Amino acid sequence: MPLRTLSRPTLRVLPGFNLTLGFTVFYLCLIVLIPLSALVFKTFTLTWPQFWEAVTAPRVLASYRLTFGASFMAALVNVVFGLLVAWVLVRYSFPGKKIVDALVDLPFALPTAVAGISLTALLAGNGWIGSLLEPHGIQLAFNPNGVVIALIFIGLPFVVRTVQPVLEDAEKELEEAATCLGATRWQTFSRVIFPSIAPALLTGFAMAFARAVGEYGSVIFIAGNMPMVSEITPLIIIGKLEQYDYAGATAVATVMLVISFALLLVINGLQGWQRKRSAGNSQ
Repeated sequence: MPLRTLSRPTLRVLPGFNLTLGFTVFYLCLIVLIPLSALVFKTFTLTWPQFWEAVTAPRVLASYRLTFGASFMAALVNVVFGLLVAWVLVRYSFPGKKIVDALVDLPFALPTAVAGISLTALLAGNGWIGSLLEPHGIQLAFNPNGVVIALIFIGLPFVVRTVQPVLEDAEKELEEAATCLGATRWQTFSRVIFPSIAPALLTGFAMAFARAVGEYGSVIFIAGNMPMVSEITPLIIIGKLEQYDYAGATAVATVMLVISFALLLVINGLQGWQRKRSAGNSQ
């Protein structure tokens, strides 16, 4: 008769699947689902005409355009310059490299209000940079330009820290092989390097965009907060809360939540499509 082998139980660092899954679901419900549910339930206290009037007021619509438009533009700028910063940090060695690498994380550690005050002090008409540009008709503070600049500042680390490890793990042998086969630098980048980092770029774009949509502290100081011109949607929500219009505030917040989820769903779909395409091209 064959000897029966005794299987040893697998030792796990963390508890079993059921316990960890239960804790995960409980934590997500406590931190994410319950607040979002309260947001939606409070919005349901409004009738449909009241809800529609709250979310389609001209001042609110103007804030939508500024918030999502500036966030999208800032995320696009961060994709380009974040890739350049990550490329320099990964591919080159130079004096002060560690200092530059640490400065990338500065928006993470810096309070957003401090970032807004600092940018305003630099870009205002009496600031170091603003005083040089305003005589030429270039105004960067107290208008939508200031909003975009503030959102670029707080969103850049998301792109850099997402793309940087992918560039570090990239196989340089493929680049060398492409060069040996006569590919130009642009062909090597567009056909070898870019397909491998495209999912990371989309992830960085989504993170920078999501961060910018909900930004408040660094924007209110440099935006000017002029209705119909430089007023962001989070400021509209804060204003309604200060007026004790809780249902109106949750209605506007619900619209922002739905639009943000829809845009992130589209970005995640593009990211999955890019991964499948890259996997198909590599086979």
